[in-house]
Amino acid sequence: MSNTDQVTAPTFWAIATERSVALRAARIALIVGIVLAGINHGHRLISGEIDGPTLARIGLTFLVPYCVSTYSSVLAVRDRLQRV
Repeated sequence: MSNTDQVTAPTFWAIATERSVALRAARIALIVGIVLAGINHGHRLISGEIDGPTLARIGLTFLVPYCVSTYSSVLAVRDRLQRV
C-alpha cells in the first residue's frame, strides 16, 4: 500500500466540533453543571450574593464537564476509527 492510499484520521478539533459530539457534550455539561453549581454555589444563588468572580466560577463549573465530555468523545471516535 502506498502513502497515497492511506486515509488520514480526522484531527482532534475536527472530531470535537462535529455536531453530535458538541451536542452530547452540551447536554452533559448542562446536567452536571446544574448539579455542581447547586452544590458549590447554591448558598450564593439563593441569597442573591452573586458578583463577577462568582459568575466566572459558575461558568467554569459548566465548562469543565463540557471539556471532559468532548475529550472522552474524541477518544472514543478515534478508537472506533482505528478499529475499522
